[in-house]
Amino acid sequence: MPDKHLSTQFDSELNSVSSLVMEMGGLVESQIRTAIYSLSNFHAESADQVIDVEVRVNGMELDIDRDLSSIIARRQPTARDLRLLIAISKTTANLERAGDEAVKIARMVKSIIASGASRSLPSSDLRVAAELASGLLRKALDAFARLDLTAAVSILKEDDEIDKEFDGFVRKLITYMMEDARTISPSLDLLFVAKAIERIGDHAKNIAEFTIYIVKGADVRHTSMAAIESAVQ
Repeated sequence: MPDKHLSTQFDSELNSVSSLVMEMGGLVESQIRTAIYSLSNFHAESADQVIDVEVRVNGMELDIDRDLSSIIARRQPTARDLRLLIAISKTTANLERAGDEAVKIARMVKSIIASGASRSLPSSDLRVAAELASGLLRKALDAFARLDLTAAVSILKEDDEIDKEFDGFVRKLITYMMEDARTISPSLDLLFVAKAIERIGDHAKNIAEFTIYIVKGADVRHTSMAAIESAVQ
């Protein structure tokens, strides 16, 4: 990811921590895929696997933060190098939170299975949004690794599709609950699942914004798409 520096040791340290971030990202992607499988098939064992991985993801976040603190203290980076290290730290935090959302999905799946209402709910309707969110996170990590501005901007636009899927699913769930009060409790579980999926998309969007921050030095959070496109010119 980083450009070459005069210090080969600095290069080595940056490459090492960048590799850890990609490894963590791959682990979180796996968590999300397994959570989606557990939701699609109401498979309790898969849900347990997602929950079990959380400790490892959390540990990787701590390891990366420790490495970053050490690099900053010893190298005192400036300009783009410092932006890169800050962005890596924020990306790691977003990956950890995306993993948390996968765990939420897994726990909700287990709750729905325990309620015995799994077959009467429109859980399959969430598959499209879940696959969109998982794909978006994968693209965001790839854009971050390659510092690809074009891909980063594309990801910010794609996040709107997940939001639309979420809004449509909420309307459908409300209809289910109005037609049969017995579905209210498991429907609320599914609503939390849908929100977790939307949040995974948000974390992917955040990572794309950090890519722009590294390359252009522009903080594009909370700005319009027009302003973002202007910033990357």
